[in-house]
Amino acid sequence: MELRQLEYFVAVVEEANFTRAAARVHVAQPAVSAQIARLERELGHRLLDRTRRETRLTAAGRAMLPHARAALSAVSAARAAVDDLSQLITGSVTLGTVTSHNVDLPTLLADYHRAHPGVEMRLCTDDSDTLIEGLRRGDLDAAIISVVTDEVPPGLAVEVVTDEAIDAAVGPGDPWWGRDEVTVAALAERRLVALPRGTGIRTTFDAACAAAGVTAHVAFEASSPPDLAALAERGLGVAILPESVSRTRADLFAIAITPALRGRLVFAWRTAGPMSPAARVLVDMARDLLR
Repeated sequence: MELRQLEYFVAVVEEANFTRAAARVHVAQPAVSAQIARLERELGHRLLDRTRRETRLTAAGRAMLPHARAALSAVSAARAAVDDLSQLITGSVTLGTVTSHNVDLPTLLADYHRAHPGVEMRLCTDDSDTLIEGLRRGDLDAAIISVVTDEVPPGLAVEVVTDEAIDAAVGPGDPWWGRDEVTVAALAERRLVALPRGTGIRTTFDAACAAAGVTAHVAFEASSPPDLAALAERGLGVAILPESVSRTRADLFAIAITPALRGRLVFAWRTAGPMSPAARVLVDMARDLLR
């Protein structure tokens, strides 16, 4: 019994016609007929009743069909497993990230490289909006991005890295030093230092300003929260920062924003479309590390 005999048998059953089955498997019709006849001889039973108009299964054919399909499925799965292994030997993965995060990327990448040294790894940095589009297009396999709290961008799955409050922060000598809280409307009256548009925290803050009917005056933009903190410490404006930065620097005073704002950092990957074996392993390793 050969795999091609089973393939031809299943094709004839599903097409209910030898000619159409032959076209489907890309061989001449006599070859299909000959192989099925050979299969029937080996089994000692007719599998198909043949008429001019249609081809029907015999009782033996009905008993044979699920096993033939299972055999072909098993072969397909075996080939896929071998293909997966080859991609883990010679494949590539591309990981994107925002400029500031607390994920231990060196450990993740080093562990991955030790397990799969033949996979080429690429790392790129950009703002969250650009990274999300890269994921959706398939340019990136995974990315560390900042999103609005409780929001999962369509077409993506995420593992939460951090979920924290967004503060206003001022440096020594600022008139707001020692203040407990501040409204979004009051912030709009001050010079601000903030992350660029396209970042999750900036998107959250801009949305809050729009909801309050005010327009913020962002005097300085910087690509990372520590850089914003340094600007605020030197009196260049009120910084809009995650609490992990605003409340850990001696020369900054953190002020709660009302209504409260939160920012979320996540590890994200695409759910729409196929994912390469190399990328699938990277995502699994990253999720284990984050947990």
